[in-house]
Amino acid sequence: MNGQFFAQTEALAFGKTEQEVAKEGVPPALVPHKSFPGNRPTNTILCDRLDTEHARQLVALYEHKIFVQGAIWGINSFDQWGVELGKVLAKRIAGELESEAEPALSHDASTTR
Repeated sequence: MNGQFFAQTEALAFGKTEQEVAKEGVPPALVPHKSFPGNRPTNTILCDRLDTEHARQLVALYEHKIFVQGAIWGINSFDQWGVELGKVLAKRIAGELESEAEPALSHDASTTR
């Protein structure tokens, strides 16, 4: 396993102060670029394999995170008008994907590709 994975989590948690960077002999002009605050929450998740059960757990964790953030910020994260638009568009696209014949696509260039 690559140590970079764990190192990134540690860097986000603890960061590096300008004093620590300066002690390493870094030129003063570069000190602001090589220092950054820690205390940046992150999740580090390890699985022996990514199967259906683990994927479900990851989705549940993500949805819970979104719910908690919404509760803290006073918004309903799962009541979005854009979701309704997405459902309408998805029905049309699903029909095109399932079509036996070549469908006439009338989407933007990115979606059509």
